[in-house]
Amino acid sequence: MQAFTKLTGLVAPVDRVNVDTDAIIPKQFLKRIERSGFGQFLFYEWRWDEQGEVIPEFSLNQPRYQGSSVLISRANFGCGSSREHAPWAILDYGFQVVIAPSFADIFYNNCFKNGILPIRLSEEQVEDLFQRTQGTEGYKLNVDLENKKITDDQGLEINFDLDEHRRQFLLQGLDDIGLTLQHEDKISAYEATRVAF
Repeated sequence: MQAFTKLTGLVAPVDRVNVDTDAIIPKQFLKRIERSGFGQFLFYEWRWDEQGEVIPEFSLNQPRYQGSSVLISRANFGCGSSREHAPWAILDYGFQVVIAPSFADIFYNNCFKNGILPIRLSEEQVEDLFQRTQGTEGYKLNVDLENKKITDDQGLEINFDLDEHRRQFLLQGLDDIGLTLQHEDKISAYEATRVAF
């Protein structure tokens, strides 16, 4: 997993509450066995109609949001089933940060395990970000995980809270396996003392 320290990225809005994991990555695309390739199906049923035509009103289909790496949305983002494919799709599309007032717990935890930084801000702060994003084409945010701070070029400055354990996971680019492998020498030493059966 890649370490996350700082990011300056274009912001894309998904102005909906209760965005569930089936909307993030619909069930018909869960047959793949690798983690890559899911980005093309992100928000599939919101991006294309039943005839396969692009829905131009949806934000991710608009040219001004192409190449975004920061996603903002409303409360209870990532609710629904516990599919890990949802953060895979978000990351594969190019988003490294998701900002919302609240997240479903399982989705929130899965983000850290896959190198995505989910940031909880107040409803008012998120509304302000929506206004800034929609009012300024090419709007970017600077996300500094080392100092737990979000800024923009217009004077915005927001501090955010994050559990220190999770912050260190992202700063060091560790998932659960990577954390375990930091103790590989001790594991090997223990295994060497075990009697073979």
